Amino acid sequence: GEDAMRIEIGPQKPEHFKTYWDGQYDLFSHFEYACGIPSALFMITTLKENGKPNACFGAWSSFTGDAGGYYAVIGGLNKNSHTWQNIQRTGEFIINFVSNDYYEHCIATIGRNGADEDEIVAGGFTEESAKTVGCPRIAEAFLCLECKLEKQVDLSGSAQLIIGKVGHIAMQEAYAGSLDAKYGESGFMFNIHAPKDLRTDEGKPSAVAVCKIVRINEEG
Repeated sequence: GEDAMRIEIGPQKPEHFKTYWDGQYDLFSHFEYACGIPSALFMITTLKENGKPNACFGAWSSFTGDAGGYYAVIGGLNKNSHTWQNIQRTGEFIINFVSNDYYEHCIATIGRNGADEDEIVAGGFTEESAKTVGCPRIAEAFLCLECKLEKQVDLSGSAQLIIGKVGHIAMQEAYAGSLDAKYGESGFMFNIHAPKDLRTDEGKPSAVAVCKIVRINEEG
């Protein structure tokens, strides 16, 4: 049969893509909204220069590795962010995965990010000591990845790619099974970042998703 109709978009932002906030297409590529690819949401914790915890709600990342190491590949850090600056100084960070029950807690950290603010407390979270790095874990997180900076790449001047080597993980026991709480309403949250209707530009809202297992491959 004939190929399905495709909408083709190149490196220039389509003229009918509206700008909903100042600097939108400087901070994010128009492809971000056109593609609408979901990615896992998490809180990155680091330490500020004064020793107070910093907490950053983030996504745009992947987690992969082999026998030589497991890595957190953080693709969406801005050079002007406190998180990037803290990682430059300390070389350490923690990826904390929290469930959708804590979404409002995560959002609360965005507005309260002053230098003197303990952002874990500001978000209504509880601080927990890590095992291998100096920054704290979020106690409410069902999974924490303790990372040390391995490599960074300047992607475009403001967008920075950070690769952290995971040296230690901590999982809440209730989530420690294989196909369990991690993959449902109380598990991983995913960011669906303001996807657009490519024909009309409708689609200003963002959304949050969770996993639903639809097929199990018994052969492993």
